[in-house]
Amino acid sequence: MDNPPSIPEFFRDKSVFITGGSGFVGKVLVEKLLRSCPDLKSIYLLMRHKKGKTPRERICAITDLPLFDSVRASDPDALQKVKAVTGDVMELDLGLSAEDRRLLIDEVGIVVHCAASVRFDDPLHKAVIMNVRGTRELARLALEMKKVEVVVHISTTYCNTDREVIGEQLYPACADWKETIAVAENADKHSLNVLTSKYIHPQPNTYTFAKSLGEHVVNDMLAGRVPAVIFRPSIVISTALEPFPGWIDNFNGPVGLLVACGKGIVRTNHGNPEVILDYVPVDIVAKAIIISAWKQATFDNPKLVGVYNGSNNNLRNVTMGEMIELGRRICWEAPVNSVLWYPAGGITRCVYLHWFKLIFYQLLPALVLDGAIKLAGHKPILMRIQRRIYVATEAVRYFSNNQWQFKNERCLGLEDDLLPCDHGAFAYRKDEVDVYDFFKNATLGARKYLLNESDESLEGAKRHYRRMWAVAQVFNVVWYLALLWIVFVKVDVLSILDGKRRDFLVYLNED
Repeated sequence: MDNPPSIPEFFRDKSVFITGGSGFVGKVLVEKLLRSCPDLKSIYLLMRHKKGKTPRERICAITDLPLFDSVRASDPDALQKVKAVTGDVMELDLGLSAEDRRLLIDEVGIVVHCAASVRFDDPLHKAVIMNVRGTRELARLALEMKKVEVVVHISTTYCNTDREVIGEQLYPACADWKETIAVAENADKHSLNVLTSKYIHPQPNTYTFAKSLGEHVVNDMLAGRVPAVIFRPSIVISTALEPFPGWIDNFNGPVGLLVACGKGIVRTNHGNPEVILDYVPVDIVAKAIIISAWKQATFDNPKLVGVYNGSNNNLRNVTMGEMIELGRRICWEAPVNSVLWYPAGGITRCVYLHWFKLIFYQLLPALVLDGAIKLAGHKPILMRIQRRIYVATEAVRYFSNNQWQFKNERCLGLEDDLLPCDHGAFAYRKDEVDVYDFFKNATLGARKYLLNESDESLEGAKRHYRRMWAVAQVFNVVWYLALLWIVFVKVDVLSILDGKRRDFLVYLNED
């Protein structure tokens, strides 16, 4: 194209349809579109029916978040462009009414499919219905849309973990997606659960299996018919810069680990400390989605599906061990409130050492504290938290013990494709992000937006953290002195050694 439109011009007077708009990536994407593409017409969010709440109330629950403060300050009327259509990706035809379906067919020009079940331990039936059949239903709708210019499907870099190096390309499917949908719809669920590990091989869990097949749904149904993009982010975490640093709405990924360790409730991790933690800030993901949609519709061959790995490879590589060390430093400057114990955990490859620490440093203290809480007349919660942490860490153990290399040249190259006028709003600005500052802001964001801890409480949290450090040092001294007392007093080591010395001298004299 000789005179390509800028990104805001491309979105001008167009309507965007987003599934998963109430999710983490979806919210940040909506905010970025409203702030940087102010002339777009409407953003339709697919939202499940919720008893007692109107669609408008559900939209307001999203747009009232601090994430949208910048939009609210600059153009409060822009929030009225966000509209709900009732539906469900788990349902056939996305659960849309005939009226809403017709509205989307007539109005929508850009589609972004973010909706997905991201649980690694979902039953195969649920993962396939959500991530494979749901994608098929979305593709069917897109093919009917009169104004559609591009469809962006959000996948994951981890959907091809049977390979050590994952390029920005589509790999052969590990199963037939049509047959898999039929199996999920018709097979006995108990039998399917029993056969899951064999059926999904070589994939490690139902999530990566279903996301891998979802990519093939997009390619088979849309290639050559509708311009389409498969965008694969790695581990999506807090905002780096926009609209402000540190915003997050879930405990997934390294931020959840930092918070749990900072609270003192996680004191051991099983994994390889040399494994690189591939994370990507959610605001960069939102920018890359927007740029890839614009590029695919404006420049690229519409017959080929564009594939991008939204990875941190070649940028700011951080290992699991380095993450633990970062967390220890951050705890002094950005501790959470009510730390239960001084964070002194780590990560180990040795499963036996991990289990020893898990039992004696996490589970037994949790049992004791829960007992004290119960005696005080309150409901015990720590063992319940420990069970949830155990399930979560077991689900990601495969990923924390293995390493992959995600090629991301095409994704990084999206920034080079920007017009000069778009650089200010859409360039990744990756050079402006310091790793320590990023995770410190992420922890501060988790305090504020997940734990509801005010900034005013930070100084008190620091004082409490220093007290817990002092208590931990005293405890360690007492513990080691007690061990020495047991060894030298109760066992009477000196007498034993003296006896051994006399026996040795007798032995020499006999010779």
